[in-house]
Formats: sequence, C-alpha cells, structure tokens
Amino acid sequence: MDDISPFCGNTASLSSRCHSVLRRLLFLMVALLRTDVIALQVIGGNVTVVQGGTAILPCHVIDTNDDLTQITWQRRTREKPRNDNFLTILPREGPQFVNGGDDRFKYIGNFYDNNGTLQFSNVALKDEGSYTCIFTFFPSGNQKTEIPLNLLVPPFTNIKDSLPTLGTEEVLFATCTAAGSKPPAEVRWLTGALGDKVRTTTNSTQYDNGTTTTVSSLFGVPTREINGHQVQCVISGDSLSKEETLPFTIQVYFAPTEVKIRAISEDSFECLSEANPNAKFTWSRSGQSLLQSAVKVDGAELQLLSRTTDLNGLYQCEASNAYGRKHGACSAAWALFGVLVFLNVIGAAAWYFYNSGYLIRSDH
Repeated sequence: MDDISPFCGNTASLSSRCHSVLRRLLFLMVALLRTDVIALQVIGGNVTVVQGGTAILPCHVIDTNDDLTQITWQRRTREKPRNDNFLTILPREGPQFVNGGDDRFKYIGNFYDNNGTLQFSNVALKDEGSYTCIFTFFPSGNQKTEIPLNLLVPPFTNIKDSLPTLGTEEVLFATCTAAGSKPPAEVRWLTGALGDKVRTTTNSTQYDNGTTTTVSSLFGVPTREINGHQVQCVISGDSLSKEETLPFTIQVYFAPTEVKIRAISEDSFECLSEANPNAKFTWSRSGQSLLQSAVKVDGAELQLLSRTTDLNGLYQCEASNAYGRKHGACSAAWALFGVLVFLNVIGAAAWYFYNSGYLIRSDH
C-alpha cells in the first residue's frame, strides 16, 4: 500500500478506491494496445491459375506505423512438401533467392509500402501448394499470411475410331478422351437423330498428381444405315475457358461389294463398287498386257484410245481396300459396224464366251 498511499491516502476506503482506478487504467492501456494489434492487417488471398499461366501472389500490410525490416517468402508444394524459405526481400539489397534462384518469380511489390507481392509465371502442377508471406516489423515482430495456390489443368482431348466392320452385334464405334485434367472434365456425346440406336458409357481414372482422365465410349450395331452419321463429343469443365466440341463421323468399314462396269461411251468404261473406305480400282486385260499406249486409265475409268481389233478382249476391273477385293469384267470386240460391249459379266464366263466365238471379232 505504501506505493499508492501518497495518492490514495491511508484509509482502507481510499486505498480500495485507488486500486479500482488503477485497474481501470490498466484495462484501458491493454485495450488500447490490443486495438493497435488488431488494426494491423496482412492482406493475402486464394489464387487459382491455369497450368502454364501467370499467377499474382498478393501480400501487403495495412494499418501499421512500425518499421519494416524484412519480407520473407516460404512455400510448401507438391514438389517440395516441407515448408522452406525461398526468397527474402531487404530494403537495400532487394529480393534475394534462398537455396537456388527461380527466374519465374518477380518481385512486383514495394518494400516501403509494406507490399511483398510476387508475380509467378509459367506455373506448373508441381508448384501447387501453400505460399506464406512473412513481414518482420520493429518493434511488433513477425506478421504473416498464407496464400493457397490452386492449379487448373486443361485436358488433352481426342476421339479414337475403333474401326468397326459390318455386323449384327453391338460394337464400340469410338472413344472420346479428356486426359490429365484438373479438376475432372465432363465428357458427353451429342448423337442427334440416332436416338436409341447408340448408347454411351463414361469412366474416369484419377492419378496421384491430382489429375483425372475421363473416357466416354460410343456403342451401336454396325450397319450401313448408321454409317456416315455425324455425332459430336462435348468436353467441358472448370479448367476450360469454353466447351470444346469434337465432331465425329461414324464409320462402318466393309470390303467392296458387287463390282459393276458401266459404259460411258463407245470406248470408255467406268468401274463401280460400294466400299468403306473407298475402293481403289485396278484395270487389267485378261491373258494379255494392258497396252499403255492404247488405253488411258484414270482411277475407276478406262478409255480405249483407238478402235482396232488388237484391243479386242476381256477387260477386268478389281476394286480393293484394306478389308477385301472383288472383280468385275467386260468384253469389247470391234467389228466393221462398231463395238459390242457386254457389261457385268463375271470374269470366267466372259472369257469363255470370248474364246468360243460368241463375241464378234474382226481382223479388219
């Protein structure tokens, strides 16, 4: 009591009153100090960036008059899961890397404005994690904030044709893939008028690095009626700025069907056959060579360049693709009064009639 008696007196009543006043003063001082601490704020935030892009890691302090002596950056990432210092910023020396430099970081803040903001370019998935900005003040000490950095990874997209052939059982037509996206992409088919003639399934696989591959498959019965129909695979998700649409034409593959030969003129013929992929046509002359100087071949068309008896004979057309081949034949015989053309004759029979004299020949 001796320390307060000069101000509060010696009586118990005055002493009690004095203690009450001192408690109030002490409470007020603590409250003022607490208000000053609460007023100081370290501003950061959450950051999201697309892989390969540039992120701004914001960090600055407001409402303080303390002297800033240093800014320190720490990180904890997929590549480096243990928190470590990687950059310090000093008033005179400026930014200094710790344990090796990284040119992707650029200090864009202002030390004297209590601003420690960084620009981070070419961000990779391995860089995803938490970044901590630490301000060292005098006399208040360290003030910090944690800035989560989240990566968006757009998928690699493609459609793969499963090369179905004609049949009566359901098969896989194609697969549409959105590979390695973060977060997972949505994959769906737009099949238009096909309706219930096709069906789809979708499966996803997630990997340790946080990315996901999504595959959607298109099934149906491979008929000629469904061949050539247009469908679309649509891929969407947060990692894409807009939906991606991949067009696809359903292909049902088959060998050449019946080969027909059509007369275009007296001395020109065309070979016809339905196939997928389109057939390649090869002309030949049965039992004899195809005189290059006497005929002109342009794909499916054969033109005889003269009307002489040495061009009499059985001409064959072969239609072929990767799935098979078929033949057709026509016979031409020159006479004084013109040419007789027999079309759609199967090779062996046509050749028989030619050798037996049923086709008109002339030596003139």
